[in-house]
Amino acid sequence: MNSIQTIPLLNLLWAFVPVVIVIGLLWHWSTQAGTALYAVLRMLVQLMLIGYALVWIFGAERPVVISAVVVAMMLAAAWIALNPLKDRRRAMYARTVLALAAGCLTTLVFVLLAVLDLAPWYEARYAIPLGGMVLANAMTTISLAGERLGTESARGVPFPEARKRALQTSLIPSLNSLFAVGLVSLPGTMTGQIISGVSPLIATRYQILIMCMIFGSAGISVICYLLMMRPGDFGTANT
Repeated sequence: MNSIQTIPLLNLLWAFVPVVIVIGLLWHWSTQAGTALYAVLRMLVQLMLIGYALVWIFGAERPVVISAVVVAMMLAAAWIALNPLKDRRRAMYARTVLALAAGCLTTLVFVLLAVLDLAPWYEARYAIPLGGMVLANAMTTISLAGERLGTESARGVPFPEARKRALQTSLIPSLNSLFAVGLVSLPGTMTGQIISGVSPLIATRYQILIMCMIFGSAGISVICYLLMMRPGDFGTANT
C-alpha cells in the first residue's frame, strides 16, 4: 500500500486562496464577510484541536472513552441543529437529542456490530469518524425540517401537511447525494481511501456502507423528531 502524501504547511496555505477570494467578494457585496471569516477561523481551531484529541482517543481504545466522545458529539449536534429555532431551542433540545439517538446511535452500533464485525466493536478509528458522519448529516436534516415546519405552521398550513412538507424538504440533500454519488461526485471517504492506496473496489464498498448509514440515520432521526413535534410548539393550533 502506498503511503499518503504529506502536505507541507506552507503548501497548505495555498488552499486558503479560494477562501480569501470568497471572503473578499462577500465583503465587497457587504454581506456575511464577518460570518464567513469567523466560520473559517472556527474550522481551523476545531480541526487543530480535534487532531490532537484524536491522537489521544485512538491511543486509549477504551469503550467508556469512545462512547463518551460519541455522546458529546451527539449533544453538540442536537444544539447546532436547532439554530433556525433559537427562541425554541431549549424547549426542543431534549426531543432533538432523543431523535438523534434513535436514528444515529442505533445505526452506528448496528453497523459496527453487524456489518463491520469489529473486534473490539468500539474501535475508535471506525466508531468516531462514522459517528461524526451520520450525526452531521442527521443534524442538517433536522435543522431543515425544523425550519420548514416552523415556516409552514406560521403560514397557517394544517400541522399534518406542514409536517409532511418538512419531511420532504429535509430529505432533499440526502436524496440528492444518493443520485449524485459516483456520477457527479466521489465522496470524501472514498477519495481519501483511494489517495491512501486502497483498491477502488474496496473503497466503493465502504462508500456504499456510508451512504446507507447517512440516509438511514438521517431519515429515522428526522421522522422521530417530527413525530415528537406538536402544533403548539410553533404557536399554532392547526391540526
